[in-house]
Amino acid sequence: MDAYHVLMVHFPIALWMTATLAIFLRVFSDGPLAKSVDHALVPLLSASLVFGIIAFAIGLMVWPWETISASALGRNHVLLASWTVAFWAVILFVRWRRGESVWQGMSRWVMAGLAFLGSALLGITGTLGGHLVGIYTEVSDLLRLLGWEVYTTYYVPNTTLIALGVISLLLLVMAFWGRKAA
Repeated sequence: MDAYHVLMVHFPIALWMTATLAIFLRVFSDGPLAKSVDHALVPLLSASLVFGIIAFAIGLMVWPWETISASALGRNHVLLASWTVAFWAVILFVRWRRGESVWQGMSRWVMAGLAFLGSALLGITGTLGGHLVGIYTEVSDLLRLLGWEVYTTYYVPNTTLIALGVISLLLLVMAFWGRKAA
């Protein structure tokens, strides 16, 4: 079953990396090519999400949960895979709901930042998956330099989670407040 996951996971990786390039093209250009590529962005992100969910589901079937959760590396991989799928789903939702206005003003730079962060999550998730099947990369060395040993579980402190929750609520309140003012 692991061969199916390895095969399937490369579809969303390729599509999300293509989406990243499309976002950066649109951020730095208002030309006709960038606008044409942007018209394909929502379908591209949608297909990526479908393949990402399929790859995630197959990945959960590769090893029994008791096995994958017994390893810190396995827990990190599942955690980051779920974050990656959710993160790119948010990018799809934002682009779909905001339409062309996402490329106006500061929003275009926010999209660039989101695409960069999504690609970083994707790369780290792939690195952890590679470690699980015995393929090691220099990305884990970079993560080690940044203070994260991939063979130990990455924990987010409770105060960080509370801060993220409070900030998220404040952003939602500001968004609704701004919407009413507009």
